[in-house]
Amino acid sequence: MPSLQIRDLPDHIYQLLAMKAKENRRSLAQQAVVELEQMAEVRSQRIDVICQIRAELEATGARETRLEPAVVVREDRDR
Repeated sequence: MPSLQIRDLPDHIYQLLAMKAKENRRSLAQQAVVELEQMAEVRSQRIDVICQIRAELEATGARETRLEPAVVVREDRDR
């Protein structure tokens, strides 16, 4: 299994990761893997949504949006 070493990790990120690891009864390395997996999952979901939007636009030729872009971005960030 590949491994990853992180150097010069900002202290506040280390502390946050350590706190989450302790809350979830995981090692620091285990928590880092969980966080990276979640990040990859969110990225994959975003890509899926973008592909769906593109397909809908190509199929309908529609260019109007139903929501303001700021609303869509905020909803995505709040997930």
